[in-house]
Amino acid sequence: MFSGIIADVGIIKSAEDRNGGLRLSVSTQDLGMDDVKLGDSIAVNGVCLTVVQIDGNDFTVDVSRETLDCTVGLAAHGACVNLEKALRLSDRLGGHLVSGHVDGVGEVVAFNDIGESWRLIVRAPQPLAKYIAVKGSITIDGVSLTVNRVAGSEFEVNLIPHTLAVTTLNQLEMGAKVNLEIDLIARYVERMQSAG
Repeated sequence: MFSGIIADVGIIKSAEDRNGGLRLSVSTQDLGMDDVKLGDSIAVNGVCLTVVQIDGNDFTVDVSRETLDCTVGLAAHGACVNLEKALRLSDRLGGHLVSGHVDGVGEVVAFNDIGESWRLIVRAPQPLAKYIAVKGSITIDGVSLTVNRVAGSEFEVNLIPHTLAVTTLNQLEMGAKVNLEIDLIARYVERMQSAG
């Protein structure tokens, strides 16, 4: 479980083919690897991955073909990625409950400077639209954000300068693909209603 509060922006040092999947080596400066051990989870661009090797500030994860088919941003050598270690029970929950299980890939429709912040409009896959609500939470590439407006399958969030400074969202442009995770509670409410 994660909170969507990014701890560091890392760099994919290598992406090695592993029978259709990938073995990624990720370099980090500020994630704090001293308490990470083999088998721990780290969210990479919002995707929960298991650490299989640690080398100083670098860590290695395996990514299955299934995960690659459902996400973006994990296959490019040299790409910058948002990083967050799994929560401990004693941690503050500064964002919202995030599982690290990407629900779909969205597309950036607009990204504009509006003075005190930037407005980001994303088109979600149609099946996810019903889970996105005004003032609800959404995760974009692992970053916990509040939805300000919804129109059909498009939704809008505002990004403050701090968020742009400490995440990869400052690199977005129109047409870019992003990993989306809907609010965990919305997913369970829908399941309970459909089971009745």
